[in-house]
Amino acid sequence: MGQSIVVTEKPSSNPGVVRFETNRALTGMGHERYVAGTEVWGNRPPDVLARRLFEQPSVAGVQINGNVVTVDLAKGFAPDGLADVIVNLYRFYPDPTGEDVVADEVVADEVVADEVVAAADDPAPA
Repeated sequence: MGQSIVVTEKPSSNPGVVRFETNRALTGMGHERYVAGTEVWGNRPPDVLARRLFEQPSVAGVQINGNVVTVDLAKGFAPDGLADVIVNLYRFYPDPTGEDVVADEVVADEVVADEVVAAADDPAPA
């Protein structure tokens, strides 16, 4: 469930920088900048995307402006796999191709639902 984002990777004239253009705006007209090693607050799409990108060891910084995501790569790394992180930003359930892409909120909801079902199955104390 959820819709994939169409992403086009564009080379940059600056070494160590890669730019991704998407088919939808992630920040509106605002410009967001995130640096590795700092905590990313918020649950807006650019915040979630930045947190997911920072899970990759190759990312040193992220800038998002409208539909353009610019990634500063850590020294010696290539942008391998970063486009997939962006493509799956709005995916909330397992991909029909077999790759599981799950949002944190969905996992939390499933855990709570499992606990409720387990509690309902236990006999009530007499």
